Amino acid sequence: MRTTIGIEIGAPPDLVFRLARDVGSWERLLPHYVRSRVVERRPDGSLVVDFVARRPLLAVLGLGLPVAWRSLTWSEPESYQLRFVHVAGATRGMDVTWRIEPTATGCRVSIDHDFRPRVPGFAAFVDRWFTRPIAGRTLATFKALAEALVEAPLRLSESDRAPTTNLRT
Repeated sequence: MRTTIGIEIGAPPDLVFRLARDVGSWERLLPHYVRSRVVERRPDGSLVVDFVARRPLLAVLGLGLPVAWRSLTWSEPESYQLRFVHVAGATRGMDVTWRIEPTATGCRVSIDHDFRPRVPGFAAFVDRWFTRPIAGRTLATFKALAEALVEAPLRLSESDRAPTTNLRT
């Protein structure tokens, strides 16, 4: 089963790529990620990373189901792509590609998930109940982060700036 989820982001593709490619920082950047621990750095630059994300159950109460997997991951800077191949967990074998493409107002980020488990119907169940809720929240958070970074310098009004002092007497 192959599915795609995407979002428009009002920020340059380079900024979004730099934020997203640092998968070891996802646990600090994404509130629904509990862990994004690099467990192996390979000579070719790829990483093996343990991920744990919370799939919201009762968001109002902050309750979520922990979902864990291990991925081999690498980035392709020339095409603004991130690649993940799940090597352990219930989604072992899932192939994930992030595509960050320039638009007139910033970029579009699309995440393709290709999952072909042996159990019929399992891919649709995983996509509906886990992949889409987690990936959707991940995209929304990266959108908020990137757009906030783009807008940050514009938020300072004249009264917010530190006064300059004249040292001449």
